[in-house]
Amino acid sequence: MVIWHVQISWGIYAPKILRKEKIEGETYQVLQLDAVDKWITYRRVLYWVNTRNARPYKAEFYALSGRLLKTAHYQAFEPLGGENRPTRILVEDALRKGHRSVLEYSNMAERDLPDKIFTKDYLKKLSR
Repeated sequence: MVIWHVQISWGIYAPKILRKEKIEGETYQVLQLDAVDKWITYRRVLYWVNTRNARPYKAEFYALSGRLLKTAHYQAFEPLGGENRPTRILVEDALRKGHRSVLEYSNMAERDLPDKIFTKDYLKKLSR
């Protein structure tokens, strides 16, 4: 048996394909990503990926209890850092209806960064 793990900016997850869905004429693969480490903020993520172009459509982030915490919608794809990426991500807070954040990206450039900066310990140093 082969067990796959994927590293995403939210942590390390074990992926599995749940189903395909049609949304507005496009077909999406719905993946379930289960956290490998119990210290990861989101225990489970459902992730919609376009089967035609591999673009993310949305992601739902769940707590250990199974409660939906946030939903991210990936929008406005443009070339950034050598790849076609979403330049706008709308994040809706499921716990506080009507609260949302909008992340907008521009002028992205690729550069090498050491793995250590993507750890919780390193982030704690930055907040001091």
